[in-house]
Amino acid sequence: MRENKTKTKLKQDQPVYGVLSASPDPYLAELIGLSGFDFYMLDAEHGPLTPADAVNVVRACDSVDITPLVRVGQFDMKLVLQYLDAGMMGIMMPGLRTAVQIQKFVNGMKYPPDGNRGLGPGRAANYLLGTPAEQAAYVAQANDQILILPQFEESGLLDTLPELTAVPGVDGFVIGPRDLALSMGYADSANHSEVQERIDDAVHIIRQSGLWVGITAGSQAAAQQQIARGATIILTTVPSLLQAGASLMLPPTMG
Repeated sequence: MRENKTKTKLKQDQPVYGVLSASPDPYLAELIGLSGFDFYMLDAEHGPLTPADAVNVVRACDSVDITPLVRVGQFDMKLVLQYLDAGMMGIMMPGLRTAVQIQKFVNGMKYPPDGNRGLGPGRAANYLLGTPAEQAAYVAQANDQILILPQFEESGLLDTLPELTAVPGVDGFVIGPRDLALSMGYADSANHSEVQERIDDAVHIIRQSGLWVGITAGSQAAAQQQIARGATIILTTVPSLLQAGASLMLPPTMG
């Protein structure tokens, strides 16, 4: 298994930057990698994507040395397994509300003895064409390299967040400001002081648990603000990048 360079940077206390994308086009993944981002995350929650779409995206990420990740919208560990076997090096999962669910999520992403992930002839394991020693080395490396990221997007989960962050094997939590704001009754944005205070509380709990914090940012200035508050995983989206690039290219009257 390839080194998860995004996870390596996080272990070195360096922030990482990535793009959340609903496109299965490997061309776009290559462009994002060549632009200098650390990871490319397929959005299989809001995008009409399947594990079959992931295979060529992973190949494209491999070619430009960017970490392939995916957000899976369904809490279905058989589906998660298919993305992992395709070569995805980490999963972001929304909608996990209990420690039992998060433990099931962790167990399904790690091979025994750390979990119960099944070993099959997928791309990630070189289709099981290696020697027994190489297979054993792959299993150990995969358990260490996989990035496990539940999301925090519901205000009502703040009280139980310490329990959720205590589940062994979790690497970090990604905060979703828009859905968090929606859960608090704000449909317009996450800029309300109450929402920002809730984010600060969540960041504090996650960091106190020794885990990494992820959050979205639409610009470098916004990213630096999130890093200053404790985040180390910074996500943007393809539409945000396109809009930012267009604002630099087009005259104000056209933008």
